[in-house]
Formats: sequence, structure tokens, C-alpha cells
Amino acid sequence: MSVVLAARDPDKLADLVAETGGGAYACDVVRPDDVNGLFAAVVKDFGPPNVVVYNPSLRSRGPIIELDPAAVEKALMVSCFGGFLVGQAAARLMVEHGGGSIQFTGASASVKGYANSAPFAMGKFGLRGLAQSMARELAPKNIHVAHFVIDGGIGHADDSRAAGRETDGLLDPDAIAETYLAIHRQHRSAWTWEIELRPWVETF
Repeated sequence: MSVVLAARDPDKLADLVAETGGGAYACDVVRPDDVNGLFAAVVKDFGPPNVVVYNPSLRSRGPIIELDPAAVEKALMVSCFGGFLVGQAAARLMVEHGGGSIQFTGASASVKGYANSAPFAMGKFGLRGLAQSMARELAPKNIHVAHFVIDGGIGHADDSRAAGRETDGLLDPDAIAETYLAIHRQHRSAWTWEIELRPWVETF
């Protein structure tokens, strides 16, 4: 598979580009022109994508009576509205080309609102609703839409949090990726629209 990465600052993706041999593009997911430009560039350079993963999110924490409306709006735009723009652009191409997969990264906040974290729950609940609606609409068009509830901390090399948890107490990024790929490769007679991933020590 050819890998294409996108970020507001593509320079920060240099290590991933080197590891995957993919391409990197600048894109602010809350700007329709950026998203449309990204997909146009990808189609030109690599061809139409057969799997698109939406991962961005933004948190704004604090007591409800103290939250800054502008910060809340920004969190909703990144976590939810950006998902709509990317999902819409991906769906247009996949309808035209006869199929594909669109995958949205959620969190425990997609199904459970925590105290002092209303904006994150609002954005993730909205993204989950978008994914469910798209899954029902697009499955008959051979487009597999899936939502992933990532419930727990994601580990990385030399992660200081690991010392305070049991072995495999943080989500392994490679294990997460294997699940995304497995969902993409599912036979359409047994498609999953949503799956939860959490370490074995996580309560839920």
C-alpha cells in the first residue's frame, strides 16, 4: 500500500515519511479548500485512495462554567467538522470508483462524557454519529465506514507511564494499526461499523 500523510505542518511527519516511503501534504482539516486540495493532490500523485483514516482531535478542558466558547468551537471543528469534510471528500471519490474504506478514530469520550471534558465529548459524540450515519448510507455503495473507540493511553518508546501499569497496560500502536487494517480487509458479508480497543487492565 502507498501511504499518504497529512498535517498542518507536514515537516513534523518526516520520520514517518522516511519509515513508510509515503508522501506528506499540508492540510488544515477545518478548511474545506485545504481538504479538497489535499484529495486532488493525492489523486494526482498516487491515484484515488481505497482507505482513508481520520485521526485529528482537539481537547479543551475545564469546568463547564469556565470554558472559553472560542476554544470549545475550535475543538468541535477539529474533532467533528473536520471529520465531516474528510469523510465527504473521501466518499465522493469512493462512490465514483466503486468502493473503499473510511475509518474514524474515536475515544472513550465517544460514548461516555467525562467531567471537565465536555468539548471533547461533544466532538467525539458528533464524530461517532457521523460515522454511523455514513456507514448506513454508504454500505450499499460498497464503502465500508468504521468507527474505532480507542479507550486507554497509547504507548510509545520509553513511555514513562508504562512503569506504573502492568505489562501491556498501554495500547500498542502496532496492535491498533493491525486492527484498522483487518477492518479494512473485512469481507463485506461481515462488516464491522464500530469496534472498541482497550488494554486488558483498563476498566470500562
